[in-house]
Amino acid sequence: MQSDPTYARSFRSALGSFATGVTVVTARSSEGSDVGLTANSFNSVSLDPPMILWSLARTSRALPVFMSTDFFAVHILASDQESMSTRFSRASADKFANLPIDRGLGEVPLLRDCSARFQCRTAFRYEGGDHMIFVGQVESFDHSPRRPLVFHAGRYAHAVHAENPTDQKPLGIEPDSSFSQDFLIYLLGRAHHQLFLQVRRELQRHDLTEAGWFVLSLLGVSNRRTLHELQQLLSYTGKDVNYELVAGLAAAGLVRLHGHYDPHAQVELTESGRSIVIELVSAAKAAEAHAERNLDVGETQFLKRSLRQIILDSDTSPSAIQPSNASDLE
Repeated sequence: MQSDPTYARSFRSALGSFATGVTVVTARSSEGSDVGLTANSFNSVSLDPPMILWSLARTSRALPVFMSTDFFAVHILASDQESMSTRFSRASADKFANLPIDRGLGEVPLLRDCSARFQCRTAFRYEGGDHMIFVGQVESFDHSPRRPLVFHAGRYAHAVHAENPTDQKPLGIEPDSSFSQDFLIYLLGRAHHQLFLQVRRELQRHDLTEAGWFVLSLLGVSNRRTLHELQQLLSYTGKDVNYELVAGLAAAGLVRLHGHYDPHAQVELTESGRSIVIELVSAAKAAEAHAERNLDVGETQFLKRSLRQIILDSDTSPSAIQPSNASDLE
């Protein structure tokens, strides 16, 4: 039964239900060459003495090095180190090329900017089916507050701490109620207004309305749209994108309007309009960076992914035309 390929795939999928961290294990061969590989088969064994274990497929080309070395290092990768995981999961002549490293016990290469690093002396080696199990006694370690990279169901993921209700901070002068603290629409609306405040000041400086800014930003993504396309694409904003609005932008020298009171009239940015779009996008990006200052990579990605899903699930706009890059409109 175990040799059945269908059983093997099903078993692998079942194991994938368990979320794990992602590690890179490194060592140095007796000939003085560095080796490293990505592994998620990492576990603690003992606190006193401090011991950890990991396993390696018996078919791995790196197996002879780990079978003969006295030292190895386990690196728990941080949430922004997917590329590091990919680098060490592939066959390569020199996985350490142009990679800044430190040297640890036994001259083992140590990767930088990880969530944690464990320098180990090989204590035991065991045969475990098609893998070899290595137990190491931890001789030295260091760690940082950086969130770890996670692997689940065959994909990378990010660890996000569950919120403790006792850690909630009151939202300024708003009444302390479940509505203000936990109502999604309220939280999204307040976050939007607070983040958009800096951009709104820039709009006032350029004598632009929000609707006018939406038109300019959309043309900045894909220039030369018809009035009808602009209306369709911006219907979700609730703003009235009409001929008079676009004509006002044209009078200000920000767009060129080809046609009169025609849904198929073409609208395109002028150089002045493009310059203002760049300036306002820079202000928006600055506001975004300020908002993300207390979030790590995992939390930011989780937040954006969740908001995209909310947008998809709640979109009732009649738009039949989608932006070429919807994220550019955020």
